[in-house]
Amino acid sequence: MKVIHLHNNNTTLLKKAAKNNREAQHELFNAHAPKMLSICRYYIKDIQNAESVMLNGFFKAFVNLKHFKYKGSFEGWLRKIMIRESISFIRQQKHIEFSIEDIVLPHEQSNNINTEIEVAQIQQLIDELPEGYKLVFVMYAIEGYRHFEIAEMLNISEGTSKSQLFKARQMLQKKIKELNQTSYGTN
Repeated sequence: MKVIHLHNNNTTLLKKAAKNNREAQHELFNAHAPKMLSICRYYIKDIQNAESVMLNGFFKAFVNLKHFKYKGSFEGWLRKIMIRESISFIRQQKHIEFSIEDIVLPHEQSNNINTEIEVAQIQQLIDELPEGYKLVFVMYAIEGYRHFEIAEMLNISEGTSKSQLFKARQMLQKKIKELNQTSYGTN
């Protein structure tokens, strides 16, 4: 049996792509496009706009591939580009509004909802959130950023990030509860 070293092949592929080898770039695009589109789609409701943002992200990635340090994964590096491109697109559309109401945040946050909801329904519920709530929720709950990172990327305070997340969770819990009630005929 022949053993293929995937890491070395990936590194070779990345080096070829950095030298504008179109076949290598095409191969990287095909390997990563589905996942990168789903990342853009988390942030951008319209699929055509999400695809456009993803393509812009790949363009920037290929232009800047010579700056990739081969420390950490290429996918992680590419993911950050896609997130920044998505945020930039939303800023250009001027859809970001952050609620500035002061609320008291509980120290413990629990999700006490027991449900079986399809992924498409969850995405739709996330899409219905106000843009500020949605950005912070996706960055925190899905992407795993911490509040200080979110605050820095969105140019807001950590408190605003925490507040937006709290409100997003509340709104999602309410919508999921309503969805469950209508699904089970208890409404």
